[in-house]
Amino acid sequence: MSDPWQECMDHCIEVTKKAGKMIRDALQKDIAIMQKSSPVDLVTETDQRVEQLIISSIKEKYPTHSFIGEESVAAGSPSVLTDDPTWIIDPIDGTTNFVHRFPFVAVSIGFTVKKAIEFGIVYSCIEDKMYTARKGKGAFCNGVPIKVSGQEDITKSLVLTETGFKSNPEHFKTMTANITAILSIPVHGIRSPGSAAVNMCLVACGSADAYYHMGIHCWDMAGGAAIVTEAGGVIMDISGGPFDLMSRRLIVASSRAVAERLVREIIEFDVGRDDQ
Repeated sequence: MSDPWQECMDHCIEVTKKAGKMIRDALQKDIAIMQKSSPVDLVTETDQRVEQLIISSIKEKYPTHSFIGEESVAAGSPSVLTDDPTWIIDPIDGTTNFVHRFPFVAVSIGFTVKKAIEFGIVYSCIEDKMYTARKGKGAFCNGVPIKVSGQEDITKSLVLTETGFKSNPEHFKTMTANITAILSIPVHGIRSPGSAAVNMCLVACGSADAYYHMGIHCWDMAGGAAIVTEAGGVIMDISGGPFDLMSRRLIVASSRAVAERLVREIIEFDVGRDDQ
């Protein structure tokens, strides 16, 4: 019996390779930058071209499917997750990295059916690392199986987060207080690679032990959520409750013990939802 979602995934991998090549080619040229809401919230011509390539390639093959894309939402499309087969796309996760040629830049795609993630693909295209995961079938990097570190001791953990400027001074204060609290546990260290999707994959392959973030979007999380789950990791809300793809916040970790220890340290702030 044919497996329609596997066929979708195989098609998506080929499209993602083309998108990655487009990004690498663009890095050889001058980057036309447009500014969005703040100096660190950059969108490039390439973002829009890559998203157009991905959506048009998938729509041609699957015209009845739904899409949530970062640049489409920025242009006014709704960000609502339904039961329909839905592609959730971040054409360039790590746009600021892309602009500075910092080497963690990813194409991230998650595919949901009935609001559940069926598969995820994250292509860290400068590194040429293709992370893939299908529900119930494991996680891989360039075809080789990957798994989380299994670390259960927070004091032996390397933790990832992102430290961008927050325009709300109270949110900024809370963000820096959270970093101080986690460093003071103590942990081995905190790193900020600059791409949510890559961060999740670094946990999935055991290079880091946890990642937390408030203020990201469903297109940042969907691909990586599949990969870290299939690699044996734990994913949950910042509050310790179940992970919600539209909540704009998450903790992923090598073990429940590490995740729950972070929950106790992190002070939340309101970041809204993608579906409101």
